[in-house]
Amino acid sequence: MTVLRFRNSLRVRCGVLTVEIEHVDVATMEKLEQQGVDCQPKASTIRIIQDKYLQKVHFSRHGLPLPEFMEVNDLESARRAGKQFGYPLMVKSKRLAYDGRGNAVAKSEEELSSAITALGGFDRGLYVEKWAPFVKELAVIVVRGRDKSILCYPVVETIHKENICHIVKAPAAVPWKISELATDVAHKAVSSLEGAGIFAVELFWTNNGQILLNEVAPRPHNSGHHTIESCYTSQFEQHMRAVVGLPLGDPSMKTPAAIMYNLLGEAEGERGFYLAHQLIGKALSIPGATVHWYDKPEMRQQRKMGHITIVGSSMGLVESCLNSLLKEDSSDCQSKTVLPRIGIIMGSDSDLPVMKDAAKILTMFSVPHEVRIVSAHRTPDLMFSYASSAHERGIEIIIAGAGGAAHLPGMVAARTPLPVIGVPVRASALDGLDSLLSIVQMPRGVPVATVAINNATNAGLLAVRMLGFGDADLRARMQQYMEDMRDDVLTKAEKLQKDGWESYLNH
Repeated sequence: MTVLRFRNSLRVRCGVLTVEIEHVDVATMEKLEQQGVDCQPKASTIRIIQDKYLQKVHFSRHGLPLPEFMEVNDLESARRAGKQFGYPLMVKSKRLAYDGRGNAVAKSEEELSSAITALGGFDRGLYVEKWAPFVKELAVIVVRGRDKSILCYPVVETIHKENICHIVKAPAAVPWKISELATDVAHKAVSSLEGAGIFAVELFWTNNGQILLNEVAPRPHNSGHHTIESCYTSQFEQHMRAVVGLPLGDPSMKTPAAIMYNLLGEAEGERGFYLAHQLIGKALSIPGATVHWYDKPEMRQQRKMGHITIVGSSMGLVESCLNSLLKEDSSDCQSKTVLPRIGIIMGSDSDLPVMKDAAKILTMFSVPHEVRIVSAHRTPDLMFSYASSAHERGIEIIIAGAGGAAHLPGMVAARTPLPVIGVPVRASALDGLDSLLSIVQMPRGVPVATVAINNATNAGLLAVRMLGFGDADLRARMQQYMEDMRDDVLTKAEKLQKDGWESYLNH
């Protein structure tokens, strides 16, 4: 009777019913739908999702790429699956499996019994999956509107600790083709379900370049918590927009990089609260960090108690912030995380008298930078490593100075997606013309900007202007620099006119 009264009152008072977790009484949802209650996503979707084996069957029927799987009802069928799929073998519960619960790994046939026992036995309902040799675990937050329109958030990398989501990196550092493939799989998976709302699609990127669907959650999810700070529309706002039929929001990121760190209970009771609050105190001193504390009354080991999101200009920066936060001594965390935005490189220290002018400009504009000797001919491995890793370390532009044949700018540009500005350095022969011509004659597909011979000053100024496109403060400072140059010229012109050229030269 209590449930019936609840249903009747719900039908009167509730405009739209949604869920915050899939482990609900789906039979009641179905009856509510029959009574006219608007459930989003639909009860049919929740029924599919809450049984992970049924979920696998559903997605397999819709042609989604999955790890091979098989239902097991007894030890003999589990052994047959082990022989077919090999070991290690993933054993999973069909229902009530989340936050690390419901998964067990059998590394050999001898471990099958203990893995099955750990999951509560066959009466719980079990299935097995072939082990997916993944390079990274990825996730895509997908929103589906009431009109069946679908938008996807950028692909993220998820890092797990004891099968619990621990760290999320947004966007994922994966090749563009992998990102597109992951987004396509996520889009198709959600398209096969019914109803509106946010869906979290978990994926494996395998070592042979495949994207395999792991599972889907029909709700806001850990892999999307970063969207509160990093995206124009958070997953929570997006879910509400979707279920009530409002226009869907922009899912793109408004910051270049974000990292989410789950605050998991490190100890039971008061000790756990103390450790968590210590970490929170450190986080509050980090620029770009936001703390979310869930205010749960009970602290348990590995329980999700909150999360910290750090946003910044590069993944290198936010990772450095997080690493500093997790160190025991993070008193100077802020100073440690000022990473260079511009890399100034040259083939030899003989180029330094020219290239120092670029560094002076960047110092004047307070742009963090680094100065390195990287030779295309004498240290090719170092050059490849520098160019390939620059973006991940937070470098946004590379200024490369070179004389003679001037291979350095072009070779670096061939190894990085970052813009490269080449500075032709005057050598003992040909007065630097050979360097200039080498830099401007890059093959199609390998662009390198350049400036006048020995004019590292302009290279620095060009780099500042490029950064200023997305940095209002730098743009304003560049405007002031230009006005100061104008005023300096006008002052000199006035003095020349007033004093005459002879007096002007004598002074």
